[in-house]
Amino acid sequence: MPRIKIAPSILSADKSKINEEIKEVEKFSDLIHIDIMDGIFVAPTTVNADFVRKIRTKVPLDVHLMVHEPSNSYIKEFIDAGAYSITIHEEACRNPAHQLNFIRKNGIKTAISIKPKTSLENIKKYLDMVDMVLIMTVEPGWAGQKFINEVMPKVRELRKLKPKLDIEVDGGINPYTARVAYDEGANVFVAGTAIFGKKDRIGAIKEILNSLKQ
Repeated sequence: MPRIKIAPSILSADKSKINEEIKEVEKFSDLIHIDIMDGIFVAPTTVNADFVRKIRTKVPLDVHLMVHEPSNSYIKEFIDAGAYSITIHEEACRNPAHQLNFIRKNGIKTAISIKPKTSLENIKKYLDMVDMVLIMTVEPGWAGQKFINEVMPKVRELRKLKPKLDIEVDGGINPYTARVAYDEGANVFVAGTAIFGKKDRIGAIKEILNSLKQ
């Protein structure tokens, strides 16, 4: 299995001082997870490419587009803003291969995501086009939701299909649920409230890491 990666989600961080927030966790972060919501695919709206452009960190930016039918020009804004990887949603795109090909042609890591109720079958044809699959462990849109354990068989099946693929989980991740997902094959852990919701952010990350070593 690929190495463990921790990806703090800025959805739960204080956006007014985002660079200070990131600086606090960056030594123990492998990725910084940035949720982009358009108010169409999911009800909330969040930050845009201009916000991402202002982020100052050497930690790779993991941009998660919860966006209906993102155009090439829209995706390019995030590439130009410094994205290391871009995740699109299978459910949000008529032909996900179109977006994935565009991202790849621009030299950016590609990923595809599915919501808890979406079958793994829907993305099997794209697995050779991506560097990572994000399996949502909550319904996308809001921070602080409860981890959906019923998603774990998808993680298990995907790990059997792709032993070397990065499998990311996002939603309700804490030391306990991270271990549950890790045991099924996940290796990239997005945590928002479990990190930025705590006073001791480094301690929170170490708790998650320690749970994966037991």
